[in-house]
Amino acid sequence: MAEQTTSSLVVEATPAEVMAVIADFESYPAWATGMKRAEVLDRVGDGPAAGRADRVFFVLDVSPIKDEYTLAYTWDGDRQVSWSLVEGKMLRSLDGAYVLREVPGGTEVTYRLALDVSIPLIGMLKRKGEKILIDTALKGLKKRVEQLA
Repeated sequence: MAEQTTSSLVVEATPAEVMAVIADFESYPAWATGMKRAEVLDRVGDGPAAGRADRVFFVLDVSPIKDEYTLAYTWDGDRQVSWSLVEGKMLRSLDGAYVLREVPGGTEVTYRLALDVSIPLIGMLKRKGEKILIDTALKGLKKRVEQLA
């Protein structure tokens, strides 16, 4: 992923508990700011990621991005999940990943994101938008996981 934005935090839970919340896309509207809808379109049929989402449709409304889009996912156990844009209206590209690493007291969650939108944005503004999306997602994820753990 070129020109990506990255941020990390520690969640007081195991990697499996964190990944379970990440993989529960249908619950995103309950805790992910701006997420209006998340619908799993296809699931992985076999192998270690069997049953996890393969493609997910989202409706997002978080300024400055309001879009309906579909992401394709690649899973690496409870260590990492990455995604890329299949189709979007405003988004031209959206590549990202959650990388989980067990640390004393919990799991370090690193969120990487690179996006491009169809409206022109100065690079600095695009990075600021990515940073806001990442920080909001990480804080929401931490809160959700620690409530459930």
